[in-house]
Amino acid sequence: MEVILLERVGRLGQMGDTVNVKDGFARNFLLPQGKALRATTANKKRFENERAQLEARNLEAKQEAEKLAERIEGQTFIIIRQAGETGHLYGSVATRDIAEVVTEGGFSLDKRQVLLDRPIKMLGLKDVPIQLHPEVEPTITINVARSEDEAERQARGEDVNRPLDEQEEERREALEAAEEFFEEGTELPEDVDTTEEELAAETADVTEDQADNESDEDDSAEASDEEEKS
Repeated sequence: MEVILLERVGRLGQMGDTVNVKDGFARNFLLPQGKALRATTANKKRFENERAQLEARNLEAKQEAEKLAERIEGQTFIIIRQAGETGHLYGSVATRDIAEVVTEGGFSLDKRQVLLDRPIKMLGLKDVPIQLHPEVEPTITINVARSEDEAERQARGEDVNRPLDEQEEERREALEAAEEFFEEGTELPEDVDTTEEELAAETADVTEDQADNESDEDDSAEASDEEEKS
């Protein structure tokens, strides 16, 4: 079917272009969405008469989309799903799910504006472009996790798709390393100012005390020997 584009459409062309498309694509998408008109003689005249208005309307819509894009670009939206130990979802995340969570986040979005090539079937972070206007496509991030806590860990860069036993082993090793560190001793606090002279004096005091103790022990031993002889 030959149609006249009323706005820029993907790889088809720009506003005012006359292009040939499949009948189904025209009937199910272009015509009902108001993106094109059948390329009849009457419609061609109608388009030329309304071209200035269409261009002005398109420019206004583009400017509004750009304002929204500035707010939504780079935003992260969390979707909670059940998944197996290795991260495979019990189901999937589709364009409808993304549109719903974005709308709940304060941005009105239709599932047809979500440019997702295929449903998401794994836990993790996924960059997804959204079409606010034929010439405005900001990108958002979808964080698919089993829980809010897991979503936060993913946002920090942690790989939650590893088997749980591996994650537990890593935590245990980290805990053991921390325990060994504290068993070996820690450095003196920064607020403790100990000079070399003070350390030497403390060492001398300890040595003197040890010598006195040894002398007392020798005296006691001699006294015991004399008592036994007498």
